[in-house]
Amino acid sequence: MLSTLARAATRRPLTVIGLWAAFLLLGFGLGTGVFADLSDDVPDVPGTESDLADDYLSGVDPTGESVTAVVAGEPVSDAALRARVERTVAEVRGIAGVADVPDPYTTPGLTARDGRALIIPVTFEGGLSDEAEEAATDTAVETIKRIDAPDVHVSGGELLGRQLGERAQEDVKNAELISLPVVLALLLVVFGGLRAAALPLVIAVSGIAGAFLGLFAFSQVTDISVYAIQVTTMLGLGLAVDYALLMLVRFREERRQTESTEDLVEAVHRTVDAAGRTVLFSGLTVAVSLTGLLVFPSVFLRSMGLAVAAVVVVDMLAAVTLLPALLTKFGGRIRPSKARSEDEEGRVFARLARFAQRRRIAVLVTVVPVLLVLALPVTGMRIAIGDARQLPSGTEARQLYDTVDAHFPKGTGVSPVVVVLKPGTGTETADRIRALVPNAESRRLPGGNTVVELQPPGTVDGGAATDLVERVRDVRGDEPVEVTGVAARLVDFRAMLAERAPWAALTVLAGIFVLLFAFTGSVLIPLRTIATTLLSLGAALGVVVWVFQDGHGAGLLGGEGLGALSLTAPPLIVSIAFGLAMDYELFILARMREARRRTGDDRAAVLTGLRRSGRVVTCAALLLAVVFGAFMTGGFSPILQIGLGLTLAVLIDATVVRMLLVPATMALLGRRAWWAPKPLRQAHDRFGLREATPERSVSANV
Repeated sequence: MLSTLARAATRRPLTVIGLWAAFLLLGFGLGTGVFADLSDDVPDVPGTESDLADDYLSGVDPTGESVTAVVAGEPVSDAALRARVERTVAEVRGIAGVADVPDPYTTPGLTARDGRALIIPVTFEGGLSDEAEEAATDTAVETIKRIDAPDVHVSGGELLGRQLGERAQEDVKNAELISLPVVLALLLVVFGGLRAAALPLVIAVSGIAGAFLGLFAFSQVTDISVYAIQVTTMLGLGLAVDYALLMLVRFREERRQTESTEDLVEAVHRTVDAAGRTVLFSGLTVAVSLTGLLVFPSVFLRSMGLAVAAVVVVDMLAAVTLLPALLTKFGGRIRPSKARSEDEEGRVFARLARFAQRRRIAVLVTVVPVLLVLALPVTGMRIAIGDARQLPSGTEARQLYDTVDAHFPKGTGVSPVVVVLKPGTGTETADRIRALVPNAESRRLPGGNTVVELQPPGTVDGGAATDLVERVRDVRGDEPVEVTGVAARLVDFRAMLAERAPWAALTVLAGIFVLLFAFTGSVLIPLRTIATTLLSLGAALGVVVWVFQDGHGAGLLGGEGLGALSLTAPPLIVSIAFGLAMDYELFILARMREARRRTGDDRAAVLTGLRRSGRVVTCAALLLAVVFGAFMTGGFSPILQIGLGLTLAVLIDATVVRMLLVPATMALLGRRAWWAPKPLRQAHDRFGLREATPERSVSANV
């Protein structure tokens, strides 16, 4: 298959380049439309009690979405300000689609005790079409923003999703402006020439276009989270650079033998036959790592898994089709890499490998405990939906939160636990539920339903709020009572993770094991790889918990300790980082396997594998770290958490694990590392994916 793709790309390079150019235009034209249709409803899990109750309320509750405005910065008792506010409230009430706007001066709790701020909640009618609701929201916001006061902020409801989408678009643009020049500079150092350095950026831009287009396609059939933009774009950019780097390093080696145009084309073919196989397996391992997200019923996790997998496929296809076409047209101007003696090539990595082989027990008893200590905070990890403190200070929602927090009592504006008392609920049960908190509010709905809103102390998804959900569910017994709201969604999301996580892990580990067995023919190497990868992954996640949950140094990264991680961060860090770790494992194993086939010396094969792949792995990890770091400049806490987790996982895996633990464990296993039971060995010999390495190739399979 790879040979066919390579020959097609080299026979019709201009056609291939033209098709990819059309794809780029489509991605940056049509694909960017996804920014206008993003959702912040991450915790929704179809089929759970909170989701069903919310759907039920949507059908029977005559009220719709709402937004909240806060006016601050001068005494609200000022006659001129009061006149402006009352006039604005009257205007907003007259907007088509607006159901209710209480007077902040006469409604208890809407005027701050310090007299310097007031809140204006706006509730829209239920059953509005998307266009009508958007028009009503925009008109209401525009009207409120005309209030002449130092601070006027409006957010909430559907408006919040739009504000986050605009911020996500800005963050992606800034990250690209930061990361692409830095990546180009590093590639110039690696390759020593602008032509070779520029080609990975062409593949990277293709990855970004693929991210946008994939997300836009999925947005037509399901909700796309605001988190998906940064995550898929950073991964698409990073993997594209990784794959292009791997292919170009191999091509420059193959260029040593070229003298004519025909030789150049043959060098491209050999590059795709060799390095393309590693790219193919790498893409498959990342995609398999993301299949674990499909096990969860959460729309967010499933859509993230599908979207990121689609981006990986685009990067993989660009590396084995677009890059060969570009090399056919422009590869003659790329200098071949310098021929080095075995003693000169990868000397630093060779010394590390020899040290780890000689001191394998010392390396294991030193490195493994250190990684386990770093992973310890994971045992106390908590997840939460989070509030506006997760957002950058420049977002409208964060400014509204900070203003309310500065002028109103703690808990003001916190979403209540919503209890639906359906017909048939006993009076005694209803009274016991209302008694769980002081000042519970009730309202009757059509059809004999009653909604009870219980205001929890503390944050919207803190321990007090989730405990309140559990207490309501204990009190109701078998009666027709359902609980929804933000805290209830979090309780149900946690339960979903606990139930499905073992199955997700089993799916991913089994898939990775099969792929690595197909790549190596060994059953012990996949087990060793999985174990060492879990160590690096645990260490990275432990540091994220220590920083963003416990608050140690979070301010240095533009965040703050929030007492819990965003519920989006752990599953995405685990699934993506696991796939990225397999990248570097495959880079090294490919070299080891080829050296072993050529010499039959297991110890020397490990040394050769690290000698020849160490530079590529280190450069790839550094480039990925640059990309992830650029996306962390936006200040959005979930992205900070994901970016830090992925950066640490990549760097720990590419250095400590692959350069020390891999040679140490391979030396400990010796020849047994490549063992497989006879039936599996026979199956691999017959069906295993492998390439025939041409005798004239100057280097091992990358």
